[in-house]
Amino acid sequence: MTTRILAQNIGKQFPGVRALHAVSLAVEPGEIHALLGENGAGKSTLGKIIAGVYAADAGQVLIDGAEMGTADEAAAGRLGIGIVHQEGSLVGQLSIAENVFAGRQPTGRFGRINRRAMAERTRALLAELGVTLDPSLKVAHLSPAQAQVVEIAKALSRDLKVLILDEPTAALTLNEAGRLFAVCRTLAARGVAIVYVSHRLAEIFALCHRVTVLKDGRVTGVRRVAETGQDELIRLMVGREVHFARDAGARAFGEVRLEARGIAAAPFVRGASFTVRAGEIVCLAGLVGAGRSEACEAVFGARPLDGGEVLVRGRRVRFGGPWDAMAAGIGMVPESRKDAGLFLGMDVASNVCAAVLGKVSPSGRVSAAAADALAARFVRDLRIATPSVRRPVGDLSGGNQQKVLLAKWLAMEPDVLIVDEPTRGVDVGARSEIYRLLRELAGRGMALLVVSSDLPEVLTLADRVVVMADGRTVGEIDGNAADEEGVLRLATRHTQVDAVPVLAPAA
Repeated sequence: MTTRILAQNIGKQFPGVRALHAVSLAVEPGEIHALLGENGAGKSTLGKIIAGVYAADAGQVLIDGAEMGTADEAAAGRLGIGIVHQEGSLVGQLSIAENVFAGRQPTGRFGRINRRAMAERTRALLAELGVTLDPSLKVAHLSPAQAQVVEIAKALSRDLKVLILDEPTAALTLNEAGRLFAVCRTLAARGVAIVYVSHRLAEIFALCHRVTVLKDGRVTGVRRVAETGQDELIRLMVGREVHFARDAGARAFGEVRLEARGIAAAPFVRGASFTVRAGEIVCLAGLVGAGRSEACEAVFGARPLDGGEVLVRGRRVRFGGPWDAMAAGIGMVPESRKDAGLFLGMDVASNVCAAVLGKVSPSGRVSAAAADALAARFVRDLRIATPSVRRPVGDLSGGNQQKVLLAKWLAMEPDVLIVDEPTRGVDVGARSEIYRLLRELAGRGMALLVVSSDLPEVLTLADRVVVMADGRTVGEIDGNAADEEGVLRLATRHTQVDAVPVLAPAA
């Protein structure tokens, strides 16, 4: 049987960065092959070269023994290669169906687009993923999780030979991820070769057959998943031991810095209540759609408050917008760094200083030297991998973009920091650093409200876990007593949830 994907000695360089050094990868028909590595290791770059998005500087890619030729994503699609990008590739002002079949719309007589057929096929693809959405709905109106499902449906709409999934579950619930795994197994059974890029080791052990590990653009190892373990893969990735354990030291909590009392905000928040004290990390847990992010946006003034009240240091406040919340000492790191957090076309220094221009404008004009110095401090403290503070943020890896986003709000020195999905798309090494940073901030007395869909992350970070379902607070658990079963029981008690496929190890 001919190897489905054979990438040989692939090299790729961007300005100031050598992304890949003679990297080779072989994936067989019907194989689910993981690509693992820290942010910036070259995983996404390799996937994009296979999908025709980037041209390799050296080496070649063969599909079923035939060389792909020049980089052309449309041509790769015609060869049966589909890709789900980490940061998304959908057009917000087009409908779901128009995005799924962009450039490939079914036509009827006289070449007119058959919109009914397009909608029906889109509806069937979404149903295969366990999601019910109106195909005519504009993508701009979707949540990040829904948009990710549409990205996957877009890839599945092709007659696939190869499917590249780049962090496909970063915005998905446990249920949605389980359905995706079932689809991957079905495709693999049909002979589709799947390249699966993920930072979540549990997913790799549950789904994949083999794993190729990259570090600094080089292959450090290829392993059969059944014959390796988590510690070995982490060593291949980062060259050191990395452990995710709860903070052994007890912190003293101070005054209540932030309190929400029965807040409501259309259309998802119906009655959320929580408190956060100085020096405390409170995690909001629940399924996607529970209203956690929306509740935080309402507290931050980014979403109109329809009911309830917000108190800062015991005083009732009514924010007209985020600027009022910032003036009150509250910062918020949003869920989507691409759409709501960063200016991807601007450099690191400009992004870090965006919320604190007064600090770098001693004479009323922005001082480039002061901005560079402030950004350089955070590059050093957060270990942001960038050749310069003047490097455009869009050129950085997803994990380093996340660190820049954290730096932007930490530069404000807030009393309360809301962090929505702090490690989305972040590798295990960067994840460990972000956990360390959040604990250090709490240790200095900052009050932290963290939204996370990653239950192990919640259990690692939280001093208290506040669980939401259907827009309401449904329970609270002390962090030392919390476990996954208890959190899920609260999160699903008031919500109808489909059974999640068992994540058995791959054969």
